[in-house]
Amino acid sequence: MRNAVIHSTGAYVPERVVPNNYFDELLGEPVSDWLVENVQIYERRWAAENQSTADLCIPAAKQAMERGGVKPEEIDLLIISTDTPEFISPSTASKVQYELGLVNAGTFDINTACAGFVTALDVGAKYIKADEQYRYVMVIGAYAMSKYLNMTDKKTVTLFADGAGVVILKAEEVADRGFLASELLTQGQYYGYMGIYGGGTFMPVTHQVIDKEDHLLRFVQKFPKELNPEMWSKMITDLTGRIGATPADVDHYLMTQININSIWETMDRLGVPREKAPTIMHHYGYTGSACIPLAFDDAVSKGKVKRGDLLVFVGSGGGLAFASAAFRY
Repeated sequence: MRNAVIHSTGAYVPERVVPNNYFDELLGEPVSDWLVENVQIYERRWAAENQSTADLCIPAAKQAMERGGVKPEEIDLLIISTDTPEFISPSTASKVQYELGLVNAGTFDINTACAGFVTALDVGAKYIKADEQYRYVMVIGAYAMSKYLNMTDKKTVTLFADGAGVVILKAEEVADRGFLASELLTQGQYYGYMGIYGGGTFMPVTHQVIDKEDHLLRFVQKFPKELNPEMWSKMITDLTGRIGATPADVDHYLMTQININSIWETMDRLGVPREKAPTIMHHYGYTGSACIPLAFDDAVSKGKVKRGDLLVFVGSGGGLAFASAAFRY
């Protein structure tokens, strides 16, 4: 049976390290202790002034190709998930395809905010399953949100960071590995709660009365505290049920890294050990579309993920979009 298997991974984070005490001085109030105690973020990486989203994608992609022994010309499709694109138009993927020399690859971007990587992973797997001309599909989650931060807004400036993570999917004739199932859900009533609302057709750059802050990331309204744990645990229970497994059978949960307490509460609701959900926000901050592939790459690189392990990816992001996918590694 032809299936999409996870072939190799790659990751990149910028060199600039921003410790918590930077914000004590920036904001004129002590926030370091709160960040450690409540969200367990100690530091994060921000892109340099001359680094763009594409600049984060390229080294991560090269690492994934090198690890997997995949040549640039062998990539058939490049999908980039980001809500901090290189341009409004054209796609970030078109620039990255050119810079990497992926001469045979089709390209497109996906924007379901921080649920985007899992969405893109789902789409890439289905391209492989549906069409024999796709053998290697590169999926990148990328985030350069530091470019859109209001440096006076402590609700956002202390949390968000930059990076890129990559998974290369490969078509193989296997029955015991690869893509198993997925689910995409959206609760669109929350579309106005958080986002970057300026710069598109609703509020163009040329708008006469536009507020500069409309072009920066804004938390407009607070999301219900229980929303992520409720949705994640339900999606995981439904997903594992569809593949004839239970939450306890899953070896690793790769989840959106914005709030460690949401991850822990989800694991507690499922009745599985918290250790099954690796976390990387401690030193990377919240990296949006990149956080799940960064966490996965970290676990793979450290030898924590073994071939044959059952993986569940769960992402959520502005919109409010949710995505889940199960793979046998």
